[in-house]
Amino acid sequence: MSDIDSRIESFRSAVQSDDEREYVKTNLPLPPVVLSNRLARDKLAARVTKEVGCGSGVMEAAGFVQRSRRREVMVKRAELGFRVCEAILCLISFCVMISDKNRGWAGDSYYRYTEFRYCVAVTSIGFAYSVFQACDLTYNLITENHFICDHLRYYFDFAMDQILAYLLISASSTAATRVDDWVSNWGKDKFTDIATVSVGISLLAFAALALSALISGYNLSKHSTTA
Repeated sequence: MSDIDSRIESFRSAVQSDDEREYVKTNLPLPPVVLSNRLARDKLAARVTKEVGCGSGVMEAAGFVQRSRRREVMVKRAELGFRVCEAILCLISFCVMISDKNRGWAGDSYYRYTEFRYCVAVTSIGFAYSVFQACDLTYNLITENHFICDHLRYYFDFAMDQILAYLLISASSTAATRVDDWVSNWGKDKFTDIATVSVGISLLAFAALALSALISGYNLSKHSTTA
């Protein structure tokens, strides 16, 4: 066995999980999830050992893995922060808009206008999706597992972020157009002021979702590279 092969084997033993050790002791075949994790670590061990060189030792390789894990945790915490912001902003925008009933000198209400109902529907969907993602990330930070343990999860996150970001900017734009049309024809009143606040908050929710979409794109690219 060459020096590089021995270092790869030492590194693999150092990062071996408890589940793998148990299955090795009992001579049982590895389940698909554990086998997938083991194959990923084998690839990482070979790449890290090649990058750090033959004379660097296993400690440098382990340090490289620890830095990668810390960076991954930081990205997950940032994504969690954006998800929480999305949920809060979508909820506030939704509540403000549905409270815009019998307002102003005309006693108008949001549900009389398709643009405002569209905005309400999209913010409610955005709130539900953001809460789900925030719960999934919290669960992952605690247990290192996901609600959806499949490689398609990366594609799902990226696609949903793109779709909801488009829906949010579309709903906000159409609602803003309706407010502008009302003001240009009838002037400002309490009805349009409340609608304007709701639209502004939904735009902030779009900004947070756009940042989450960047992170999900990064995660998808990283997964595609290591797969």
